[in-house]
Amino acid sequence: MSCEIIKMNDNTWRIEDNNHVRFFLLTGEEKALLIDSGMTVSNAKDIAAELTDLPIELLNTHADPDHIASNHQFETFYMSSAEASNYYNVQKRQGQFIPVHEGDVMDLGNRPLEIISLAGHTPGSIGILDVNGRMLFSGDPIQDGMIFMFGQQREMHAYRASLKELMEMEDRFDTICPSHGTCPVDKEIVAKLYEVSADLRSGVYPSFPMNFNGKDVTCVDAGVAKYLLD
Repeated sequence: MSCEIIKMNDNTWRIEDNNHVRFFLLTGEEKALLIDSGMTVSNAKDIAAELTDLPIELLNTHADPDHIASNHQFETFYMSSAEASNYYNVQKRQGQFIPVHEGDVMDLGNRPLEIISLAGHTPGSIGILDVNGRMLFSGDPIQDGMIFMFGQQREMHAYRASLKELMEMEDRFDTICPSHGTCPVDKEIVAKLYEVSADLRSGVYPSFPMNFNGKDVTCVDAGVAKYLLD
């Protein structure tokens, strides 16, 4: 297990977890926030504490296992209520979550962060808009890598609705920082994902069967990203 820590600016770090997923540390004048807690690491809070002396809180973009590995280090954490079933029933994790909703603002001290709903990849997937820094931390739904849309909790209609709503607020951010794939990516990727996601099952894009962790899925290469579908 290994992590690469990359400083993005004076108060933002991305932590690359063994080339599988990344999580982020954001600091303000009063406190720090981890966005997700890794996949293979169990000490994300300790990693963050090496970078800041501020008190550290945790927010999860969603409850898939590659984002919650170090949640046990926190007595409480922030998460959408729509992720509770995934977190407690599917992933069998413990701990007390504090619900966040679209439009909520978490202020780290002169650094307001706004919660953006990005439902579809999971019911409670969220993005975090760094209002002053004009960066969107998008979790899994917005990326140029591999977007998982297979299984009961994934829903394409909700995903496309989230993309459409995000396009309507593109004037509020300049770059997107996803949990997978390239980081950062240009905000134009949102419109491209919306366009291609309408035709994923039409045969327009090349596709091939693959087995992912024992699950037979179809990988559709839409150019801007690959989608894994049932």
